[in-house]
Amino acid sequence: MKTRDLTLIAVFAAVITVCAWISIPAAVPFTLQTLGIFLAVGLLGGRRGTISVGVYLLLGAVGAPVFSGFNGGIGYLLGATGGYLLGFLAMAAVMWGLTAALGDGPRAMALAMGLGLLACYALGTAWFMAVYTRTRGAVSLLSVLSSCVFPFVLPDLLKLGLALLLIRRLKGLVPAA
Repeated sequence: MKTRDLTLIAVFAAVITVCAWISIPAAVPFTLQTLGIFLAVGLLGGRRGTISVGVYLLLGAVGAPVFSGFNGGIGYLLGATGGYLLGFLAMAAVMWGLTAALGDGPRAMALAMGLGLLACYALGTAWFMAVYTRTRGAVSLLSVLSSCVFPFVLPDLLKLGLALLLIRRLKGLVPAA
């Protein structure tokens, strides 16, 4: 891997971190993390983008305050909402696989982002239910979806649209792999 690639991976891990720190207060705060992941994979390509998400998660796992609310640590990553963080890696991998198969045109990228987001929601919801049930008792799927997924669908779709626009504008400025 070239120095340029390592630098771009580090820059986009930092972009995801800054996106995590930008928070809109609500019962469950809204962040821009998914936008950062869309941009990382969309601009760097599947391999480098997925690695940047992995670097972001590793930084958080070792305690760097890269997650929302300036949180970090393995305990945070393994907590009830940690599955959504790990889902970011699944999201990037799905995007990588689909863009490798379908190309990185706007329609293929939009489909890859949408299906990646679904993978993140699925992993995060399953993780949340498992951790919550183990620590606090049974919880229904509808209850988890109502608090952890449904409020985020529209903002995430807006971030998806913004990412598509930014990728189209910035794609030529980021060196290809």
